[in-house]
This record gives sequence, structure tokens and C-alpha cells, in this order.
Amino acid sequence: MSNGHSPSESGTNLDPWYDLYADRTAGLSASEVRALFAVASRPEVVSLAGGMPFVSALPTDLVGGAFERVMREEGPQALQYGSGQGIPQLREHILDIMALEGIRASVDDVVVTTGSQHALELVTKLFINPGDVVLAEGPSYVTAMVVFKSFQAEVEHVLMDEHGLIPEALRQRIAEVKAQGRTIKFLYTIPSFSNPAGVTLTWERRLEILEICRANDILVLEDDPYGLLYFDSPPPQAMRSVEEEGVIYLGTFSKTLAPGFRVGWALAPHAIREKLILANEAAVLSPSSFSQYMITEYLNTADWRGQIDTFRGIYRERRDAMLSALDEYLPQLSWTVPNGGFYIWATLPDHLDSKAMLPRAVRELVAYTPGTAFYADGNGRNNMRLSFCYPTPEFIREGIRRLSVVINGEMDLLRTFSQTAPLRSIAPARDAKLGIASPPSNLA
Repeated sequence: MSNGHSPSESGTNLDPWYDLYADRTAGLSASEVRALFAVASRPEVVSLAGGMPFVSALPTDLVGGAFERVMREEGPQALQYGSGQGIPQLREHILDIMALEGIRASVDDVVVTTGSQHALELVTKLFINPGDVVLAEGPSYVTAMVVFKSFQAEVEHVLMDEHGLIPEALRQRIAEVKAQGRTIKFLYTIPSFSNPAGVTLTWERRLEILEICRANDILVLEDDPYGLLYFDSPPPQAMRSVEEEGVIYLGTFSKTLAPGFRVGWALAPHAIREKLILANEAAVLSPSSFSQYMITEYLNTADWRGQIDTFRGIYRERRDAMLSALDEYLPQLSWTVPNGGFYIWATLPDHLDSKAMLPRAVRELVAYTPGTAFYADGNGRNNMRLSFCYPTPEFIREGIRRLSVVINGEMDLLRTFSQTAPLRSIAPARDAKLGIASPPSNLA
């Protein structure tokens, strides 16, 4: 098919429609995590890269039984179009789940979405104009960065430490952005067992950050996929538990049940909720009725709290295996010690570049996610995210051993060619005061 132009006149040799795309598509790019999947899925590779839940821990008869009952009792409704807000029975259950984190709400304030990732996109679509600012932890969730960029937002990272987002750094970042005449639309945060850092925001800081955002008319987008997957003690209650009008809370069944159902939700103030429903209908007409009925049946009949306890035990054992292996094989690194979730954030010696090192790691049959994936500004080069959720403890130990071969080999090379400059001396020094240009050297 010809559009009347040769590739030299319009488009490119690979895409004749290039010149017709909307400007916002310039922000669409494959995340570094997605790019790793093809390699990391090879059976001979120990993948410490992806955040895949260990769904094999779900009893097969539990899911199969729910399927049979749904088809027998609710088949016509489960296979039909549904409400853009989600079925009321599931929204009632979601209230029970959120109550475990201190949240009290009305069933009318819950909007079911196609995973919490979809809720994140809908909120961004509702609020972001090109050039608007999103504040986010540094480091922050990789696919959130992709979503924000796809709507032409400018992401400004705020420094965090082992206790989560630093309130004073948030104050300073807000003041700086406002002084530049730019508009801040919301703060995006994963306060409990954050992805990728694994750290948890303290209760005192949660209250202080809410007050800062309230004083500056900044909405808080609280993403909470891991809050129920704690190990030794539960995290502080959700920020939404003390702030209703200024917080949109995102939840998901992907981590506590299974991601294949693609069911999440948003709890939003009334006016925002109405717009979320309209945006949901415009995007997907209605979230999957079948998935919603399946999860409702599961929550009606299964010991779902006991199943979450099972997941906690599995992930605690795997975290401990990774921490033990890091202590043994890579004591020269520093890392976070999460009390829940899926991830450890490791810091390499200054001279090492985790992104440049990844092909060598793959040759050693181990994969991780480079730290640069979690920054919108190219930082994180001497960091890596290590996922302990999916491999067995034995594979985790072997993966860390293989990783130590790569890292120790790189350090030997650098000792041989010692003229290499430290990363911090060549990183862009946009805001040395806040530490935004360079990632924190050690979140632990």
C-alpha cells in the first residue's frame, strides 16, 4: 500500500506512518524490564529481574472449583458486558481487603479496573497535560515512568532513604518546581515495600507528607500492591486511611491472588471517581465481568487470608535466601533489607555500571534489572533491582553466585584499568543539594 510519499519524503524506511503519530507517542518506549523478559524466560537463566508472583502456590482445585461454580451459577452474567465501575459484590469485598490497612470507604467510591496499572493510566490521563510535573520517589516503579512519559509529563524525583520518601526533600522539590513556574499535578508513591527499593515509609513521614501535599494543593496517588505481603510485622496503615479527599488509592489482586485475572481498583474522592468511571468506559467499556465473578467467588468461598499468609511465608523464605547469598558472595555491595514485597535494591561500587554490565551477566546465565529503569532522568547506573519473589531459594543462591562472578570480574578489570572515573564524577549534577542527579549510595 502506498500513501503517495516515498520513505525519503515522509516517515521512515521502517514506518511510513511515522510523521502522522501524535506527539505523545514519543514517550512510548519499551521498559528495561519488558526488554529483559525474552532473555530472562530462558530456562537456563536464573532471573532475578521480573516481579512475577509465585502463582504456583495457589491450589489448582481452588481456582478450578471457582471456575466451575461461576459458570454453573453466574455463567450468562460472567460472560456478558458489565458496569464501567465494576460489579457491586466484588467492590464490597474490596472494602474488606482495604479495611486490613485501616481504610474505611463506601462501595460507591471504588472503581474496578483492568489491573492497577490501568488505574494508574486512567488517573494520569485525567490529570496530565503536556509539561505537567509528576513528583515521584527516586527510584520509582518502572512502568509508572513509562505511563507518565506517554502523557508527556515531566517526572521529578524526590530523594528517599531507608525510611522512605524524605519530607524535607519533598518540600524543597515542590518549592523549586513552583519557582520555575511549572504545574505539579500529583505525587506518585509506593509507601509500603516500594518497587524497586523495598523500603517502607514510616507512619510519621506519611502524616508529614500528607500535610505537605495538602498545604500545596497536590494530590497523592498511593499505589499499594504489596501492603499485605509483609514478613515480620505489618506496615503502617495506608495514607488513604487518614486522608480521603486528597488521596487516590490504587490496589490490585495481582500480588495477593494472580496477575492473570487483570483486576485492580481505584478508591477516589467522589468527583474524581465519576471521571474515572467515564474514562474506564471510554478505554475498555467495562472491566472483565468473568474475572470479577471469579475473584468474587474465590473471596466468597476460599480462605483468602490464609492464602496471603502462605504467600508471606514463601516470600520471606526467598528474601532470607537472597540476603544470605548476598552476605556470602557479594559483601562489597550494600542493599536494602525489605520487610515485605518482592525486591531488594542493591548498590554497586561507584565505578560499576549495572546497565553496561547486564550483557555480561546474561552470558553468565543470570539476569537483574538495571537501576536506570527506575529513574526518568537516567540515574541509577550503579544500582540494580533484585527480585526474590519467583525463583526458589536454591535458584536465588545460584543466581547471586553467578552475579558475583560478573561483578568481581568487572572490579578486577577496573583495578587493571584504574583510569576509569567514578560514576558520580560524570553523572549530571542537576541538583546535588537534593541528591536527585545521583541515586542514594545506600538505602540501607
